[in-house]
Amino acid sequence: MPQITAFIGLGANLGDPVSAIAHGCEALGALPETTLVARSGNYRSAPVGVSNQPDYINAVARIETRLSPMALLVALLDIEARHGRTREFAMAPRTLDLDLLLYGDRQIVLPGLQVPHPRMHQRAFVLAPLAELDPAREIPGIGRVDSLLPAVADQAIAPLEQAT
Repeated sequence: MPQITAFIGLGANLGDPVSAIAHGCEALGALPETTLVARSGNYRSAPVGVSNQPDYINAVARIETRLSPMALLVALLDIEARHGRTREFAMAPRTLDLDLLLYGDRQIVLPGLQVPHPRMHQRAFVLAPLAELDPAREIPGIGRVDSLLPAVADQAIAPLEQAT
């Protein structure tokens, strides 16, 4: 299988989210036939669609992989499980959430997997860190990341200070 550029969204709002994101990135880089190429800074955002939850810390990672989309999804779910992710109810708080946002320029609809990730183009917590890595990236069937950012400008998101 040829090498594919994929983008993974990372998020957490339980425990130590900054550490969870860092460990999630390390785990991505340790996947077979996969290289972690870059990662965005961390961003703080309010939960979307729910209340009474802590803010999320979000980031996006760029990887190069030879894993198929489904093999990558299985690996992401395994990383989440190893970090204590449970799914008690929809929109539950998360110790670590990994979403396959983009897989090359492919549009994929399979049971349990849709790429581009649904609604990613409507979420500042995805677009802002993705724009940090690749503002001209085309979201297949939707548009360029930098041209989609103005539509989410009203969503509260703030970059975190990087530890030195």
